[in-house]
Amino acid sequence: MTCLAAPTVPGLVRSLVEFRLVGWALDGLIGDVSLVAGELVANAVRAAPYREIRVRFDREVRGVVLAVWDPAAGMPVARPVIELEPDDVAPDPLALDDGHDAGIGGWGLPIVQSLASECGVEPTPPAGKWVWARFLYVEKAAAMP
Repeated sequence: MTCLAAPTVPGLVRSLVEFRLVGWALDGLIGDVSLVAGELVANAVRAAPYREIRVRFDREVRGVVLAVWDPAAGMPVARPVIELEPDDVAPDPLALDDGHDAGIGGWGLPIVQSLASECGVEPTPPAGKWVWARFLYVEKAAAMP
C-alpha cells in the first residue's frame, strides 16, 4: 500500500493489519503485530511528513512480515533501555502543553525488538529504507481429554 505520510495513517494501517490477520485465522498475533504496525508507521510519518510511504504485509509459511518504507535518509536508532526506580517517575506539569517534549519518546524500537521474532532495516539507495518486523506463530496443541 502506498500513501501519504499523514497523522491518520498509523490507525488505518493497524485496522487493515487486524482485518488481514483475522482473514488468515491468525487472531493470536493481532495485539503484537498491531502495536508494531502503529509504531513503524508512526515513525515513517514523523520521518517524512506528507511524503509517500509504503506498507507491505505478507504471510509466510510460519508467520507474517510487516515492512514500512519511507524516503528519509536517517536510520532508526533504538534508545537504550534503562531500569527506572519509583523515585524516577514524577508528574510533569507541562505534559499537556502544545509542543512540550519531556524526552520520553523514542521507545518504539525497543518495543518492536521485544515483540517481533526478528526485525531490521534495509537501506534503499539512493534514499529511504525499509524497516521490517517478522512475527512467527505457534499452533496450539489440541487439549488432552
